[in-house]
Amino acid sequence: MALRRSPFLKLALFATGLSGIVAEYILSTLATYFIGDSAVQWSLIVSVMLFSMGLGSRISKYLEGNLLIKFIGVEFALSILVSFSSLVAYTAAGLTEYVALIIYGMSILIGLLIGLEIPLVIRLNEEFESLKVNVASVMEKDYLGSLVGGLFFAFVGLPLIGLTYTPFILGFINLMVALGLFLSVRGDLALKFKRRIVFASSLIVVIMLGGILKAEPIILFGEQARYKDRVVFSAESKYQKIVITQWKDHYWLYLNGNQQLSSLDEQKYHEALVHPAAHLAHQIKDVLVLGGGDGCAARELLKYPELQSITIVDLDSMMTGLAQRHPILTDLNHNALNHKKVKIVNSDAFNYMEREKQLYDLIIVDLPDPRSVELNRMYTSEFYRLCHLKLRPHGALITQAGSPYFATKAFQCISKTMSSAGFESLALHNHVLTLGEWGWVLGQKSEWTQGQLKERARQLQFKDIETNWLNNEAMLLMSSFGKNIYFEVKDSIKVNHIQDPVLYRYYLKGNWDLY
Repeated sequence: MALRRSPFLKLALFATGLSGIVAEYILSTLATYFIGDSAVQWSLIVSVMLFSMGLGSRISKYLEGNLLIKFIGVEFALSILVSFSSLVAYTAAGLTEYVALIIYGMSILIGLLIGLEIPLVIRLNEEFESLKVNVASVMEKDYLGSLVGGLFFAFVGLPLIGLTYTPFILGFINLMVALGLFLSVRGDLALKFKRRIVFASSLIVVIMLGGILKAEPIILFGEQARYKDRVVFSAESKYQKIVITQWKDHYWLYLNGNQQLSSLDEQKYHEALVHPAAHLAHQIKDVLVLGGGDGCAARELLKYPELQSITIVDLDSMMTGLAQRHPILTDLNHNALNHKKVKIVNSDAFNYMEREKQLYDLIIVDLPDPRSVELNRMYTSEFYRLCHLKLRPHGALITQAGSPYFATKAFQCISKTMSSAGFESLALHNHVLTLGEWGWVLGQKSEWTQGQLKERARQLQFKDIETNWLNNEAMLLMSSFGKNIYFEVKDSIKVNHIQDPVLYRYYLKGNWDLY
């Protein structure tokens, strides 16, 4: 069989390079969502796929005869596997505990098929170009496709199309590559091959269209299976999966499968997060909230008439937009994010603190737990030093700090790290029914000693504001831990730094099996 269109073959390789790199990113994102720990999952998925591509390249040397037909078969197989990767992952999450094995299994299969492509194209193209030109041009097109694929995933696929439908676009790219090659050489093919390719491509189109039409119910099935309560809202932003569930008259908010709050008891979290620090600060005219995209911290802050401005810095514009518009969240936060005193900035908290010049009286850090390297940055000594610089004299800082019992080393690490940045720190905790025993670390920028800070905290009455739970008795309980039978010796806990993210490791090795 003579293949006369070498340029088209290279264009096909550009398309497969694009499709291959985006497939890696999709599977890495799925692994992060379903398994957790983004740094580990991205590293492992990419490594496993590259290794599988190497195996695929090795296997290709055993393929002989009808190479173009075999290349088209590879593209057909990739069309199906890549298209249904997200749907398979979500379905697996609803049916089995072994979703990790399924995601990594898909990574291996897709990697093997991608690994077959380049050697096959080089062999198909060898009659048109010398070896050095052939290999260089083939690799050039593949790498260029990878660049375009990376840009597509970062700026179009993930933020605009989402993980549900982006795989189908890739599947159609692989299918179009196969059909384009088929059309370019159809005159040289035997009739039986023509019929098989036409039948297979038609069947694949029908299957893929069916997958697109049924995608939403399948995704909803997979989502619902992850939560014991009814899913009433599900959306995927550029940064995270946002899910709201309902039980009776109460709602739960989840980000990437991790509970952020429940309307059943969120007051016991947000009142503890806001009011002790607000009363221990010298004044609270200007307040910065890092995270807090649900708006509940802002709701509590707006109870202070002397407050002049609240700046909320949350990375995800979808989250803050929902808190401004979705009736479940606006009812929960009392429409706080639409208040004239509230300004929303959709930015990375660390980057914002580096460039921001305004000073604040109170900084509230209401970010997810440091379960990833990215989140670990917002719990480092470097980050707390930035907060110290941005606070006015006698200002206060408070951060949610996870569980003092289920992540004991992580909790103590946050306290020690805050102290290393120049704060006198005070550990607080409270039993939040839906979260378990939860903790916060409060830092004061003043001349008070740690003992004086604790004594002042225990004298707080909160009679000047309306609270649902917090009072002086609650404050006494929150600042009391009893004997440290669950705690490590604090001297053995290291300070968390960007270049040495010990907190991230402490957190992942917590006592979560007791939770």
